[in-house]
Amino acid sequence: MISRIVLVCVLAFLAVVAAGCGSSSNVGADSQPTVVAAFYPLAFAAAQIGGASFSVENLTPVGAEPHDLELTPSNVRSVDKASHLLYLGGGFMPALEEAVSGRDGRSLDLLAGLRLRRGDGATTIDPHVWLDPVRYAAMARAIGVELGERAPARRLVERLDGLDAEFRRGLASCKRRQLVTSHAAFGYLAARYGLEQVPLQGLSPEAEATPQELARLVKTVRETGATTVFFETLVSPKLAQTVAREAGATTAVLDPLEGLSDERIARGDDYFTVMRANLTALRKGLSCRS
Repeated sequence: MISRIVLVCVLAFLAVVAAGCGSSSNVGADSQPTVVAAFYPLAFAAAQIGGASFSVENLTPVGAEPHDLELTPSNVRSVDKASHLLYLGGGFMPALEEAVSGRDGRSLDLLAGLRLRRGDGATTIDPHVWLDPVRYAAMARAIGVELGERAPARRLVERLDGLDAEFRRGLASCKRRQLVTSHAAFGYLAARYGLEQVPLQGLSPEAEATPQELARLVKTVRETGATTVFFETLVSPKLAQTVAREAGATTAVLDPLEGLSDERIARGDDYFTVMRANLTALRKGLSCRS
């Protein structure tokens, strides 16, 4: 009887040890350092630069505006545990900035060191730097330094230099230079290529126009001679459509690249394909010559 009890105890002990070994191997498999990125452009750059060395997590879900991101408990845990956090400061994502202040790991504000535009007011910073390939390239260099992956960062920068050259050629000779947009997200892009952004709304895409403001916007569009009012993928097109209709213009999409769905990514869409689609839309809407 005693020998049987001893045997049972030994087997139980071995089972516990085996379970513990299995648990340890899982921890080892998941021990790859994690980069948590605030939203798509930062996640894309991190994945291009980090490659197989890092696991990259995008905090902003598909279809959500990064400006309005509210962190879930799972998000907070991801932020706390990440080896590196990439974000934009300046009040662009307030909930995330608050979480950054409470974490111990490395955090990189990718607006730091960039020349920034002012937005709706004297103290408002326009955060949409990634829509300028030159500024985005500067961000890629900073990510490469942060992750210790300078060579992949240089390769991404070379691709961005090529994209910049495409925009320069494509927008060099246009009949119109005023870019009418649904909200003020394209100021950096416009300034880079000699265009003037004429936004229907400010940096906040949720603002609604009163009838008086609507009349003023229609008048503004008519005065610019614009034939196209551009609206965004994540914002209601109603204002742009109404203004365009009243001003005798058409509408077209400019993608601010704040997020891509899994379906679009599966089709092969990424930062470069979307930016080239934006260039095509701009050339058509501004009547650019080859």
